[in-house]
Amino acid sequence: MPTDEQLAAADAFHTGGHLVIQAGAGTGKTTTLAILARSTRRPGRYLAFNKAIAQDATRRFPAHVTCSTAHSLAYAAIGHRFQRRMSAPRQAGWRTGAALGIDTDFRLRVGSRTLTSKALSYTVLGTVTNFCRSADPALTTAHVPRLRGAESDILHDQLAQLVLPYARKAWADLQDPDRGAVRFEHDHYLKMWALTAPVIETDFLLLDEAQDTNPVVEQVFNAQGAHAQLVLVGDSAQAIYGWRGARDVMTGFRGRQLTLSRSFRFGPALAAEANRWLTIVDAPVRLTGSPLLDTELGAAPRPDAVLCRSNAGAMAEVIRLLADGRRVALAGGGEALTALARAAQELQGGRRTAHPELMLFESWEELREYAGVDPSGRDLLPLVELLDEHSADSVLRALRCLSREETAETTVSTAHRAKGREWPSVRIAADFTEPDELEETGEDGAPLPGPVDPGEARLAYVAVTRARQRLDLGGLSWINSHPAGDGAVTRHALPHHHDE
Repeated sequence: MPTDEQLAAADAFHTGGHLVIQAGAGTGKTTTLAILARSTRRPGRYLAFNKAIAQDATRRFPAHVTCSTAHSLAYAAIGHRFQRRMSAPRQAGWRTGAALGIDTDFRLRVGSRTLTSKALSYTVLGTVTNFCRSADPALTTAHVPRLRGAESDILHDQLAQLVLPYARKAWADLQDPDRGAVRFEHDHYLKMWALTAPVIETDFLLLDEAQDTNPVVEQVFNAQGAHAQLVLVGDSAQAIYGWRGARDVMTGFRGRQLTLSRSFRFGPALAAEANRWLTIVDAPVRLTGSPLLDTELGAAPRPDAVLCRSNAGAMAEVIRLLADGRRVALAGGGEALTALARAAQELQGGRRTAHPELMLFESWEELREYAGVDPSGRDLLPLVELLDEHSADSVLRALRCLSREETAETTVSTAHRAKGREWPSVRIAADFTEPDELEETGEDGAPLPGPVDPGEARLAYVAVTRARQRLDLGGLSWINSHPAGDGAVTRHALPHHHDE
């Protein structure tokens, strides 16, 4: 039975105007889109964030609505011409750099760091990727990644002058459908398609997960508004992919604003917890929990999932749980953490690494200083502390002991990877640290707590709303004594906190 909010969305859809539907965690946004699709005979299109979501939607939507990703539209128009290049064998980034004319003996000081030919090659390829995700017509300094250890504007400008000529050469290389030095990726043909100002023939377009839209897709989508009804659906409070170039296109979009606030995933106590974080980010929606569900807040000694802030935090949790004799899975597999541990191992052994996160550091000591002293490196501190406590060898051994999710007792995941998922019981890991204290003191002489960063609050909101039956606030428990935590907690949720 549709809720009043879902029926209101269907009524608004029939007016033919553009819509923005803010759908809180667990409020049935795909179900709502299917209701809209079934309420008309007009031909429409549903654009999903990834292929798996598009395939699932095909089973739920009527035949007159075509479900796909933006990439599949771009592939049909342009990408298929580059099939030969997409099946080319993978090769190391430095080999691609050499083919573009980067001398393999290249060395350059950038501030206190040394840029090698490998680092330059990876940065050139990263610049092209950033350009492809943008709405910009040409490559500029803004597309050059800020490298770890050389984040300042002066160093970034210095780097950009060096990188851009090679990046333009790489983009020119990608235009040949038959042969070239640069490996052809899906984002390349998506950008080429967007640059043709395509027209998508349809009566209406439904854009799912709109808060995570890349500017290149946003540009194409918005351009259809002259001939098609546009409907954006998502949750602005779950916009957590800004670091990857994604942008919340919902907030500034000109269309009728609607909300879905009744969560079918959890009960009132967890809705109250979620609303604390929604208040901090000033989100356009507040959640109501299902009265049929009794979700508790309290200790979860054997949770189904442990959600972490960072890859390093996830690594620490895996080691801890394995030491306790648990069968542990890592969401998305262990490849990313294995690569990070191997990179650290190279630095500890006195060798440089080609890992994009660590390639500017010449030694483990240099990385340790950066993580401990430079605010930009703070998120690497858990990695450094973990590998100072446990050897890289023992971390790599632990990663080889992982189970598949189907057979594991506990799944460890970063909050980013947990998005869109849910588990019966969830514990929040210890690497969700509280904000730094301010220099000012309160009436009692104690330092005042600093403000909660909105980006961190959005990530916390994603993490706490993954639980169906029990949430152990764990590493986010500091919110209970932070002034920002007073905002939206309802009285019935408080006893659960005191029971922990």
